[in-house]
Amino acid sequence: MLTKEEKQKQIEAARMHDSDTGSSAVQVSILSSRIQQMNNHLKNNHKDRHSRRGLVGLVEQRRKHLSYIKRKNSKLYESIVEKLGLRK
Repeated sequence: MLTKEEKQKQIEAARMHDSDTGSSAVQVSILSSRIQQMNNHLKNNHKDRHSRRGLVGLVEQRRKHLSYIKRKNSKLYESIVEKLGLRK
């Protein structure tokens, strides 16, 4: 689970303007952090099937947000993918 400070860092890194806390770009950034933490957890607890199912759900949410961003603004999509180091 992300701490409040970690989540705030992700919001500040991805926001478009000062009051942006829920745009798709911010949500992708937060989801990427949660996915990374879940991957680290599953490396140590490889039999944790419930967390694996949660990870699949997070990846699916991120994929949907990214496809929305790609459809609306392809330049923003490219910058997000590059910044977060995601595969296309």
